[in-house]
Amino acid sequence: MVDPEAADRARERLAETAADQGWAATLDAAWPALAPVFSASPYLFGLARRWPDMLRGVLEQGPDARLAQVLATTEALAGGADEIRAPLRRLKAELHLLTALADLGGAWSLDHVTDALTRFADASCVAALAAVAHDQRERGKLVSAPDDPRGPVPGLFGLAMGKHGAGELNYSSDVDVSLFWDPDRVEGALASGVEPQRFLDRLTHAFAQLMQERTGDGYVFRVDLRLRPDPSSTPPCVAAPFALSYYESVGQNWERAAFIKARPVVGDLQAGQDFLKALTPFVWRRSLDYQAILDVHSIKRQIHVHKTGEGLEAAGANLKLGRGGIREIEFFAQTQQLILGGRDARLRSPRTLDALQALTAAGHVTEEVRLELSQAYVELRGLEHRAQMLEDEQTHRLPVEPERRRAVAALAGEGDLALFDAGVEGLLAGVNARYGQLFEGEEDLSSPYGSLVFTGVENDPGTLETLGRMGFSEPATVADAIRSWHHGRIPATRTARGRELFTRLAPRLLTAMAETGAPDAAFRRFGTFFAGLTAGVQVQALFLNQPALFQTIVGVMAHAPRLARTLGRRPAILDSVLDARLYLDLDEDSGVVGQMLADARATDFEGAMNVTRRVHREQAFRIGLQVLTGRAGADAAGRGYTALADGILEALSEAALREVTRQAGTMDGAVAVVALGKAGSREMTAGSDLDLMTLYRAAPDAASSVKGCSADVFYVRFTQRLIAALSAHTAEGELYEVDMRLRPTGSKGPVALSLSAFEAHHRDQADTWERMALTRARRVWASDPDFGRAVEATIEAVLRAPRPEVDLAGDVRAMRDLMDRERAPSGFWDLKLTPGGQVDAEFIAQFRQLEAARDGGPLTVSTVAALADDPVPARSWALHQAVGQVLACAFDDRPDPEGEPQGLRDLMARTAGVADFETLKAEMSALRAATRAELERLLPRRDGESARAR
Repeated sequence: MVDPEAADRARERLAETAADQGWAATLDAAWPALAPVFSASPYLFGLARRWPDMLRGVLEQGPDARLAQVLATTEALAGGADEIRAPLRRLKAELHLLTALADLGGAWSLDHVTDALTRFADASCVAALAAVAHDQRERGKLVSAPDDPRGPVPGLFGLAMGKHGAGELNYSSDVDVSLFWDPDRVEGALASGVEPQRFLDRLTHAFAQLMQERTGDGYVFRVDLRLRPDPSSTPPCVAAPFALSYYESVGQNWERAAFIKARPVVGDLQAGQDFLKALTPFVWRRSLDYQAILDVHSIKRQIHVHKTGEGLEAAGANLKLGRGGIREIEFFAQTQQLILGGRDARLRSPRTLDALQALTAAGHVTEEVRLELSQAYVELRGLEHRAQMLEDEQTHRLPVEPERRRAVAALAGEGDLALFDAGVEGLLAGVNARYGQLFEGEEDLSSPYGSLVFTGVENDPGTLETLGRMGFSEPATVADAIRSWHHGRIPATRTARGRELFTRLAPRLLTAMAETGAPDAAFRRFGTFFAGLTAGVQVQALFLNQPALFQTIVGVMAHAPRLARTLGRRPAILDSVLDARLYLDLDEDSGVVGQMLADARATDFEGAMNVTRRVHREQAFRIGLQVLTGRAGADAAGRGYTALADGILEALSEAALREVTRQAGTMDGAVAVVALGKAGSREMTAGSDLDLMTLYRAAPDAASSVKGCSADVFYVRFTQRLIAALSAHTAEGELYEVDMRLRPTGSKGPVALSLSAFEAHHRDQADTWERMALTRARRVWASDPDFGRAVEATIEAVLRAPRPEVDLAGDVRAMRDLMDRERAPSGFWDLKLTPGGQVDAEFIAQFRQLEAARDGGPLTVSTVAALADDPVPARSWALHQAVGQVLACAFDDRPDPEGEPQGLRDLMARTAGVADFETLKAEMSALRAATRAELERLLPRRDGESARAR
């Protein structure tokens, strides 16, 4: 006995009433059996204290006779909801008291207990539906006869599901009832003008409320309506034709398993039978292909099985859903029923113990296994009942607290808590071991982190714990999303094959996300991508068959929102991932640019814009993937991005010239496109814009053949078309932002300039900063090769033209000081503007080039090559460029890597060639200080006012 004092107090309170009513001798005789029950269960004593006549009836009449009386009284209830609300709750209280006493006293077996609970649940559902229908009939909305043999609302029927349907209700169980209606039968039962769906939804809510509303008398049963088709998006009462269509098209194996236990319980029972008959081909398939069988197996394989009893503890054990619990025994039977029951009707029993017996009789389960699992099932259900009897809680867990667990042990007849715990742990370990032998050796669909179960309509507690261990901040949201994908709510899982593949993919997906260190971001971005797929079989099969590629894509989702957004917006880009050239060295000619040029030449201006955008999207993704996987270094990535831009400039320059010629006629002249900045130096990143300049040559009186446009107008229009082609957003996306401000006239003059005007400007009035920009000028395209060479020669001549009056070092320093004042760095990770960062190194490089031009030395557009004699700035620039390539691939904006996942920080360190992230920061700081010192040495600030940045 848990608490003798509590038992004594209980006896005192009951004895007085028993003496007054003349049944004290009955109480005394029964007290040795009642004392341990009332001392352990406050709930049961509360029922006896409040309604002592119920206790007297059980003790004097016996549980069987009293049960018959309770059921008869329940079936005789009549009237509306208000009339039956209180008596129905008192009848439930009496049922609970007599069932518990008959169970704990050994008068009833488990089957007898669950049968009593189920029969009362059936009678309660019938009474409740009749009462709410009575109320609607009183309001004039329901016109069918009260005694219509088709039920209170002809055509409306409810199926008992789960343990209710199988006659296996537990002590504090809710009832799973799915309500459906047959449109052909219901409409005739309603008054004119009553809309059936709205009427039935309200009736369903009223039914559930009458059953589960808590009043001073308690409640009857909690009602769970969620085992209907896709409960998050369907009304509480579902039209039968829709339900049949749903199950035939997107019904899942766990729903097939649920219908093994389904039976009509309330309403139009014949309509219910007809519905279940129509569902027979869905539930009991006569033939299953290999993939469908594997998908049935997945119901079992989502649960993480341990080869030993390690980690199994009685304290807090979930007797239903935990390892070694009731669910594992049910799944053991149901998965085999689903596979074998289509051809053998003997295996279709809704009751778990009967199903195990049938499987054994048919030779599918050994007698040893059947006996062990059956005994474990009975013991676990008994323990579950006793845990619920403490406080009438819908719990399946043994208490963590020793005192409360000792109370459960007492109700189970065990006075030694240590022996009780050891027995429970042995029981769970035995079930889990047997469960692990089912479909042994097949692909595991759990995770190293634990079970991942997404069957049913509510979140599995063990799965939520697993997702929490994986690092997801909102496990329930993740579980809901996975379950919705299993329901076929996105195109990728709308087919049976797509759902079968996703069943296998889901655990790998979640595990891979956990291993990125940023599972929330990875899941959010993958969700966008996955929902955007128009079909999912090919992609999911690809991921399953190429795990390395799959890991890479998940890593992109976690660490690279830029690439993840590309995948999300354009899932078809994965086609390029299948290309054998995906990991081809970026310096090798893949043939893609050549094909792009041919395709662009074969179409019109708009077509060329779309062709280049598709290629840019795929190739930028390819380059980014190589950078993020460490296959391509910063230099190779810079050349790759620039080669892609060069090809696009060639394609669109040709297209723009063709378009202007189509509109204005031919022009006797030539035009060239010059790249500056990082495009000119072949050092572009994923986020680089295009610094451009267009130069042309034509006779002073030249005019277009159709509209007579002058050369300046013609080539301005060409440039405008080119800018639009490069920067406009189309259905295929965008390419580059274009910056023309480095041309001689800046942002104020025409966007196209004649070569002679360019030469004159630099001869007569160019400032030093313009010469600095020209050190990275590179002719990318020309309509005439000879003119292209002339442009190159002119740029070099301009750079080498003597300027004895200019203080070169002073002007370069003045320009750097001006940038310091007007463009302050945003923080440590502003790689360009921070003192000693890329701009400082580039200013030194450009100063060196202007010196070389002046002195007749070799010229180069490469920053690193220009810094050949300055190793510290060269190393600083290269390090910052490497980090910048990774960040530009991963992000659209300027992130703070300190707040990003460890995986990204490690990648940055590896790309930069250092040991770890902290070393990277230290190296960057040291190189910045040294580079800034070198700038101060080479370009000292002049005394007094800085030199003019000419």
